[in-house]
Amino acid sequence: MYLFYTPDIARNHCLSEEESAHCVRVLRYREGDTILLTDGRGTTYTARITKAHPKACEFDILTSEHQRKGHDFHLHIAIAPTKNIERLEWAVEKCVEIGVDEITPLLCRFSERKQLRLDRLEKIILSAAKQSLTPYLPKLHELTPYDDFIRSMAAQNVGTAATAAQRFIAHCYKEDKRLLRDAIERGRDVTVLIGPEGDFSEQEVQDALNLGFIPVSLGNSRLRTETAAIVACHTAILLNE
Repeated sequence: MYLFYTPDIARNHCLSEEESAHCVRVLRYREGDTILLTDGRGTTYTARITKAHPKACEFDILTSEHQRKGHDFHLHIAIAPTKNIERLEWAVEKCVEIGVDEITPLLCRFSERKQLRLDRLEKIILSAAKQSLTPYLPKLHELTPYDDFIRSMAAQNVGTAATAAQRFIAHCYKEDKRLLRDAIERGRDVTVLIGPEGDFSEQEVQDALNLGFIPVSLGNSRLRTETAAIVACHTAILLNE
């Protein structure tokens, strides 16, 4: 079963031109066929095609069902884009398949890539969400300066010590750090910062610690940026299942 993305389904019972082409031209669905749709906000719809047009495929909704997420916390990965953009795209794809809820590209002091095509990353996120049949589409932010991001996270972190989001920074400097798997508390929202190929600067690490971020390690091996993001994402999801 294929999953089609229909964010405006409440107002419009017609697939977008791109989704219509995929449905009718590529997958060869026809009038009367049943398809599975999602609004990207947790609801899936079973629908019947009423007009199989490759530019505007129309449908009638048969049933709808709101699905709970597979985990009861919010997972935010903030990652410095890699110089080789394909590595970042691969990491984003895999994090979406694993279950990330939010992604923020970070502009750090040692970042080698300072520009991004968000439209391409959005397409990769959508494709990965559809592939994994998840009805929740992760949120993607614009490339954000590091200082702005950590201050924003600190300002948003409200609640008691038991309920406030856990904020971690993974880095390679030699200092006391806990393993991420030992630091995460189940049921609490999680944000993990992943630095560029040259790591965060020492000042960036200190600034994060001053704002309450917890220093963590992802294991004994030194990981590439894209691998670190996937390990952090998988660790958080696995510990909360």
